Amino acid sequence: MGGPPNIIAGRDIRQKHYEMVAAKGMKMEVGEKIHLGLHDYTVVGITDRIVSSGGDPAAYVSLADAQEIQFKKDNNAIRNNRARIGASLAGNRSLPPAQAGTLLQDVTNIAESTHTVNAVVARITPGANLHEVQERISRWNHFRPISAEEQTKILTKGMIEQARMQLGLFRVMLLVISGVIIALIIYTSTMDKIKVIATLKLIGAQNRVIIGMILEQSLLMGLIAYGIGYLLINLTYDNFPRRVVLQSFDLQVLFFIVLVICTISSFVGIRKAFKVEPAEALGG
Repeated sequence: MGGPPNIIAGRDIRQKHYEMVAAKGMKMEVGEKIHLGLHDYTVVGITDRIVSSGGDPAAYVSLADAQEIQFKKDNNAIRNNRARIGASLAGNRSLPPAQAGTLLQDVTNIAESTHTVNAVVARITPGANLHEVQERISRWNHFRPISAEEQTKILTKGMIEQARMQLGLFRVMLLVISGVIIALIIYTSTMDKIKVIATLKLIGAQNRVIIGMILEQSLLMGLIAYGIGYLLINLTYDNFPRRVVLQSFDLQVLFFIVLVICTISSFVGIRKAFKVEPAEALGG
């Protein structure tokens, strides 16, 4: 548990140290080396579309390497920390020098230890009671047990929810601006066709013919724009710095929204067309 779900190139991690499996989005090749912390790590495998909670490409290393990368300080920080601990113990006059030296070594070992984990992943057997397991872990092991559903809720209602709200605001603004632009284009196009519309009215054309003409033009603009955008997204979304997931439901909803915006935007031109008098077709 905790390893890469699949390997699309190279192999999995086989050694305890200095090997890593990188996500495809990191744009790294098998055999490439990268410096992390105090050591160089060799990419031995590539996995597909694995990202962190923020959407950035992720990499897999062994537990020992992960602890060292995250918790082990660089050499300068270690020297400064040892000097600070030594100065604190040297000020304690109640300790003999030999005992102070031993205590300094013990405190330094504790402070520099990397034997720490952020979370422990556990899998219960089928049929086990999840709530009983959580209660036992909380009571006797003094950990906070979180189920997969609770983790998903914390993640989606925390980091992802805020980002989703910001992106939603941008999308609403873009849709409103797109609607205004389409409305202006339809209005301008209708103004250019004033005499044509007046001639149609003069020869007895029904209003539904004129409405259909303006509405078809507006919908055609929206469909062409949606098709171009859909094509560009499918060609480029894999190259984004962060992973982008395209869901068919979202694309279908967007298609419906585009149709609604184009229909509403056409009302500006339709309203102007209704005010055109047939006599304007005879004007100079």
